[in-house]
Amino acid sequence: MNKHRDLWKELCSYDNLEHAFQKASKHKTGQDYVRDFEKDLPNNLLLLRSELLLHCYRPKPLVSFIIRDLKTRKISKSDFRDRIVHHAICNIIEPIFEKTFIYDSYANRKGKGTLKALQRFDYFKRKASRNNTRKCFVLKADIKKYFDSVHHEILIKIIQEKVKDCQIIRLIKLILANGVNNAVNFGMPLGNLTSQFFANVFLNKLDYYVKHKLKAKYYARYVDDFVLLSSNKKELENYLSQINEFLERRLMLILHPDKSRIIELKRGIGFLGFRVFYYHKLLRKTNIHKMQKKIRLFCYLPDLSLYDSVYDSFQGWCAYALHANAYQLKRYFSSQIQQSFYGAISSAELGKLITLARIL
Repeated sequence: MNKHRDLWKELCSYDNLEHAFQKASKHKTGQDYVRDFEKDLPNNLLLLRSELLLHCYRPKPLVSFIIRDLKTRKISKSDFRDRIVHHAICNIIEPIFEKTFIYDSYANRKGKGTLKALQRFDYFKRKASRNNTRKCFVLKADIKKYFDSVHHEILIKIIQEKVKDCQIIRLIKLILANGVNNAVNFGMPLGNLTSQFFANVFLNKLDYYVKHKLKAKYYARYVDDFVLLSSNKKELENYLSQINEFLERRLMLILHPDKSRIIELKRGIGFLGFRVFYYHKLLRKTNIHKMQKKIRLFCYLPDLSLYDSVYDSFQGWCAYALHANAYQLKRYFSSQIQQSFYGAISSAELGKLITLARIL
């Protein structure tokens, strides 16, 4: 990092705030709060810049709501103006930390993601099993209540290893204090861009421990969900014990007791929505039930105005399911949608669904 860079000045620059606005408003240009802010964009950004420079900026209280999907989660939504600040921070400090992240950290990074992580898993399982000629064991683990358990002081110390600017650190502390459990100095709200980024920064310490201290060859992490592969079960048992000790001692985190275990690959490993075996992948039942529930809802309410929503949702799901052995399932879901909307859409539009199911 160039020691002569004025990071705070860069963060508060009009160009950076304008770029942050563009990122925060992406795919949300139809929202009223975006339109209202954009009506007087130059003055709104200048006012925000002044507040940051004068240290009188204060984030608004988070709006929280519960979603019950595969599991019950509390999502906390920041005010749009605060989301611009979050992007402004990440624009400046993310490139600094990106250089330090290991290759096999796959969440919330450009060029990474769930499908890249699954491809890497496939590569690891071939290596660990010597092209499926040996038994392969997988240590599959995640961290208990990870976002609620991140210790602010430890996180700040980690950030300060790379970012020395006290004004940026002050702003980060302000954002963390607006999160959850701030009375006890713990937690980051699910839903904030900064929370996603800091989640990687925090567990980068684990990545380095596993790769450089334990010298594990086949390790990959997606947020707090990580895997290690080996043909030696005893080796993974030692890794599990040492990782647990490291997390408790250095990061004040605990592995989830029910979700952290060693499984032989032939039994199938649940990873990022799939169940992975030696030669194939299946979609997890929870993933299938979620799509089935959505299709049933649309089938009960067949309405032409819903067609685009149904088609887009199904198309996205098929792109995801393409990486699993789910051909018959895709055909079945497609037929359900066809029957529901038959007569309400044109033959060309109906053909889209038929073609989509056939080629995927």
